[in-house]
Amino acid sequence: MNLRIVRYITGWVIIFEGAFLLFPLITGLCYGEYEICRIFALVIGMCLLVGLLLKGIKKGELGELYIREGFACVSLSWIALAIFGALPFFLSGEIPAFTDAVFEVTSGLTTTGASIMADVESMSKASMFWRCFTHWIGGMGVFVFIMAILPMAGARNINLMKAESPGPSVSKFMPKMKDTAMLLYLIYIVITIVCIASYKLSGMTIYESFTLAFGTVGTGGFGIYNDSMASFTPLQQNLMTFFMIISGINYSVYFCILTGNLKEIFSFEEVRYYLLMIAVSVGLITWNILPLYRSIGVSLRHSAFQVASIITTSGFSTTDFNGWPEFSKGLVVLLMVVGACAGSTGGGLKVSRVLILMKGVGKEIRSIIHPQHVRKLYLDREPLSDEILRTTNAYAAIYAIILIFSVMLIAFDGFDLTTNLTAVLATLNNIGPGLNLVGPTQNFGIYSTFSKCVLIVDMLAGRLELFPILILFLPSCWRKY
Repeated sequence: MNLRIVRYITGWVIIFEGAFLLFPLITGLCYGEYEICRIFALVIGMCLLVGLLLKGIKKGELGELYIREGFACVSLSWIALAIFGALPFFLSGEIPAFTDAVFEVTSGLTTTGASIMADVESMSKASMFWRCFTHWIGGMGVFVFIMAILPMAGARNINLMKAESPGPSVSKFMPKMKDTAMLLYLIYIVITIVCIASYKLSGMTIYESFTLAFGTVGTGGFGIYNDSMASFTPLQQNLMTFFMIISGINYSVYFCILTGNLKEIFSFEEVRYYLLMIAVSVGLITWNILPLYRSIGVSLRHSAFQVASIITTSGFSTTDFNGWPEFSKGLVVLLMVVGACAGSTGGGLKVSRVLILMKGVGKEIRSIIHPQHVRKLYLDREPLSDEILRTTNAYAAIYAIILIFSVMLIAFDGFDLTTNLTAVLATLNNIGPGLNLVGPTQNFGIYSTFSKCVLIVDMLAGRLELFPILILFLPSCWRKY
């Protein structure tokens, strides 16, 4: 393990977090919250000091960044982001327990949206802005931002991208990874600006438009009111539904739009199935919950919002779907597992992985009947390599093991199986709300400190696609060459 480059990159990440903290500091100054501003200024100073100490190595002495260094950099940097990001909440006393503060920030950075807070409206404007802004930072990924800014060799960039990017494979839009990172952030920023403008035109305040757009485009889910999105107008809820759905689409689609290659859009098999799942789920749930609401229009609006929120792992809510019929709740849990498209800001297994697994199962069934027949698997008209098939199967196996193990660990708190299972699903898939005691009108504050630590690890593992976090526990990862 080349610890020098790990320290160097982790130091840069902490410095960037200090820069990001300037935005809530400015927000606090605008609203006259001078006491909380002093806390943010202190944490910014701490980030700069620690970051400079860690990166205080001459660039020429860094050495190479191989895949294990890339995974270690990403994992350790996200842990550092959560710890330093939690300090404003903890030092201000708005979240008195440090574990709770780390849980809240980890939930924000991983775009999970699960909260330990019963009364979010009691937070200062600056802290609430930071809480929501963490969604936007973590949505695209902090290393995509760093790759777009810092000059690094291509091999280093691709190893960082592999560790942080959601999906079974990493694709380059441009010849250089730095250009790809810049293009990704350009698309991300444009969608965010359009979302903010749409919210403002719909009647939201500037503050509401910014904070909710961060969670929508970053597919996070932190609401700024205790009822999440229930108090907003139908138009505003429908706008959020639309932006959640487009934020869960593979960003390769937007690259095709930018380059004028519109025919290529229709080749994205994953996107077709993603939109089909949304349409079918909305139709089924609308029919199933129709007796609970006064009209088909209201039923359709709530159904579309919650399906978009769950499949994109955003986690906003307009209604308590914990009170829906069992069929609808079962469908919601299924959407929790599947998640959004690879190459988007959404979490979950990803639609592409589900398609690959289903194609693999179909191939095995056919091979039983026709053992001599050789069949190649394709996705988006491209042949699936043995490496992608192998890593997808391994991912599914590890996912199931972590899910079962986590449910067993938090079971010691004594809550029912539905609560525990959906709590783990909600954190491991970066969704937010679960069912029963962790439903959309509840929070995760019911769990013990130990269980919260388990769920924090689940959130980080889910956001980083499992492998980078697991590698930290391998002794061979830390050996010198």
